[in-house]
Amino acid sequence: MEYHDSEKAKEVAGRVEDFMDEVVIPREREALATGETISMDEIHEMWEMAKERDLFAPQVPEEYGGQGLDFSDMLPSFEQVGRSLIGAIAIRANAPQEGNMHTLEMVGTEEQKEEYLRPLVQGEISTAFAMTEPKVGAGSDPKMLQSTAVKDGDEWVINGHKWWTSDGLGADYYLAMVRTDLDAHPYEGASIILVPRDADGVEVVRNVDHLGGHGITERKGGHAEMKFDNVRVPVENTLGEEGDGFRIAQMRLGGGRLTHCMRYSGMAQRSLEIAKAYLQERDAFGTKLEDKQALRHRIADAETRLHAARTMVRHAARELDRSDARIEVAMSKMFTANVTNDTIDLALQCCGGNGIGKDIPIAHFYENVRAFRIVDGADEVHRRSIARWAFEDVDETEIENTLQFDENLRHDELKE
Repeated sequence: MEYHDSEKAKEVAGRVEDFMDEVVIPREREALATGETISMDEIHEMWEMAKERDLFAPQVPEEYGGQGLDFSDMLPSFEQVGRSLIGAIAIRANAPQEGNMHTLEMVGTEEQKEEYLRPLVQGEISTAFAMTEPKVGAGSDPKMLQSTAVKDGDEWVINGHKWWTSDGLGADYYLAMVRTDLDAHPYEGASIILVPRDADGVEVVRNVDHLGGHGITERKGGHAEMKFDNVRVPVENTLGEEGDGFRIAQMRLGGGRLTHCMRYSGMAQRSLEIAKAYLQERDAFGTKLEDKQALRHRIADAETRLHAARTMVRHAARELDRSDARIEVAMSKMFTANVTNDTIDLALQCCGGNGIGKDIPIAHFYENVRAFRIVDGADEVHRRSIARWAFEDVDETEIENTLQFDENLRHDELKE
């Protein structure tokens, strides 16, 4: 398909595709076949190979060690890395590190960029984004944010309880979303504060066991439950302007949702490719499975919907350069999450017993993709936003000629 991506985007994505096919996917296949875990030393070797090929951290400005691609230009590369279970981490474009790099690059001071962004890009440190809370705290409704930071001289005193803090187990620093002005609406009175893991009062309680929670690398990431108990950090650790936390988070999440869309689109496309290869060689009831009309039609529908998803994401990315593109991003995220879920489910079904086995990556993909309909905003939250927009400016003249009950025939008591 021709998506009219820039020549730069196509060229880099082509090189990323080659890297996936020549280095990353073969190693992934080997790990799946043997059951062995891919070490972080091997991941670091892949980083060096990615640097040699000018593929490392495509989303980060060159001055901090990345490739400096524009947002729209990096999306095709994100789709390519999504084809492998280790594709994103192999070029240092994995969530949440990628989103945290973007956040630091957008709003960090020069001192913060030197202290946190530069080593983060190079993999010398790891970060986590701590926003989601257990009930009754912030989840799908972020206005319910309960964690707080109160100034005491030149320090913040932070108290809060978080979970689903991605990469929280091995993080050196947390980007913690907390309320800093309790008298203001949370949208105006929250801030993001950089909190070091070794600060007094930081407790990583546990990893939240979850669907798709196991990978094929030894990386210590996880989705942590954690607590901040009177944690003191300097006020200068505030990321961006005080009280600007929700605006910054929305900037982070908007782009992050689209990069997730492309990664999962790549995952869905590879699942389809595996399924089509299997259908071509598998005999059943006298013919190849690829000749069964019902399967052919379902594959055709999946390819069509994936094409639509890719097109929506690219449109939303263009709009994101001009505005917050809130509705375009919501539509893209909700639609792509469902398309990729359905596509990977179909691919697994096509492969039968091999689909639910883990000699091939579809079962891993299947476990991972289900979370996409919840993380970065549940389907219902995005539908709520889209519906609110849809009813904002309804033209009532369109129904002025609809038949109305004759008021002269209505009982007087009913008229009251």
